[in-house]
Amino acid sequence: MNGFIVVDKPSGMTSHDVVNIVRRLTGQKRAGHTGTLDPFATGVLPLALGEATKAIQFLDEACKEYRAVMKLGETTDTQDCTGNAIDHGDWRNITPDDVTRVVSAFTGRVSQLPPMFSALKHKGVPLYKLARRGDEVIREKRDIEVFSLFIERIELPLVAFTVRCSRGTYVRTLAHDMGGELGCGAHLVSLQRTASGPFHLGGALSLDRLASLVQVGGMDETVISPYDALAHLLDIKVTERGREKVAHGIVPQQDEFRLQPEELCPGQQVRISFEKRLLAVAEVLQEATRFLKLVRVFN
Repeated sequence: MNGFIVVDKPSGMTSHDVVNIVRRLTGQKRAGHTGTLDPFATGVLPLALGEATKAIQFLDEACKEYRAVMKLGETTDTQDCTGNAIDHGDWRNITPDDVTRVVSAFTGRVSQLPPMFSALKHKGVPLYKLARRGDEVIREKRDIEVFSLFIERIELPLVAFTVRCSRGTYVRTLAHDMGGELGCGAHLVSLQRTASGPFHLGGALSLDRLASLVQVGGMDETVISPYDALAHLLDIKVTERGREKVAHGIVPQQDEFRLQPEELCPGQQVRISFEKRLLAVAEVLQEATRFLKLVRVFN
C-alpha cells in the first residue's frame, strides 16, 4: 500500500501511537506522520504509507487550520489543560469587545516564543524533556503568520475560535499570549486540527472506521496517491521510454517528455509522472545542457 490516509486523531494519544496502530492494522511497516499533534489535541493527522513516506518532505503544508477553545483567568506551564496552573488572573471585568480587540491584534505576522513543552530540541534534547526536569533554556522568538483568526463563540471565561496559520505555529502559545494581552492569562482547553495543507477533516477516518475498512478490504478508496498529494507541483508527463529512464535514475531526453514544459524557474520543484503515477520529484536547473535534476525517485 502506497499513499496517504488522513486519521482523525483521538485525544489522549500521541501522534506516534496512531502510527503504531495503523502499522498493526494495515500490516504496513513503512509508515510515518506529518505535522505532530499534541496528545490532548484531536483532528487531522496525515499518515504516509509505503513509498509515500518519500513524499512527505515535498508536501505543501504551509497553511493549517484549527478550532480551539481557550479559558481566560488561568495560565499553565504547558499552556494547555494538561499542565499545572502557575498563575491566576481576574477575567470578570473582561468584555467580549475586549476579546475581539485583542484577537484582531494577533493576525498577520506575529512573533512567537516556542513553549518549553514542545518537541523542539536544545543541544539534541527535546525541550519537553528539559521542562519535565524543571529546566528552562533560552529560546529565540520565531515569526509565524496568522492568516485569519475568527471568534466563533464567547461564553466567558471560555472563548472559542478558528485560526488559519502558517506551519510552525503553536496555537496554545497563541492563546497564552492573547491571555497575557488581556491581562488575565489564558490556556487552551481543547484543540482540533481541521486542515493541514491538502488534507482535511472531511476526509479523515476514525481509528475504528479504519479498522472496519481494513477488515472488508475497502482501504483503497480512502488512500490518497502520492501523485495527488503533490498536486501543487507542476506536472511533467513522460513517454514510456522516459518512464523507464526515470526508474533507473536517469533524466529523460527532451523527446521523451509528452509536452515540453514552459516557464520553468531555476530551483523550482516539479513532479514527473506517467499515466497519473508519480515517478519522481525533480528540480529545475539553470544549466543549458540539461534542465532537470532528479531529487527523489519513487518505485
